[in-house]
Amino acid sequence: MILVLVLAVLPPVSWGEPLYQHPRLPGQQPAQEDEDRAKIEKDMAKKANQQRQADLKRDTDKLLKLATELQQYVDKSNENVLSLEVIKKAEEIEKLAHSVKEKMKGSN
Repeated sequence: MILVLVLAVLPPVSWGEPLYQHPRLPGQQPAQEDEDRAKIEKDMAKKANQQRQADLKRDTDKLLKLATELQQYVDKSNENVLSLEVIKKAEEIEKLAHSVKEKMKGSN
């Protein structure tokens, strides 16, 4: 009984046609759609590259700050004492440097 109600409510489906077609503007040809899609993809890639560049700038600025802090910690230590802060700072630099390297390769 429920199946009959569902079938009565749903429009008939033709198995040869897609269920959804992107609406096409009057007079717009598939070639124009391809050009539009290519432009959108190019714009998205450009924005992604700009964001990656901004991230690289921020991360390299932070690397410089961390390296300066590491130098200050090392200057305060001596040959008999290796500060825990020095080790932590070096590990932080290592992780950030690896992240910068991967971003430079283009793989976030």
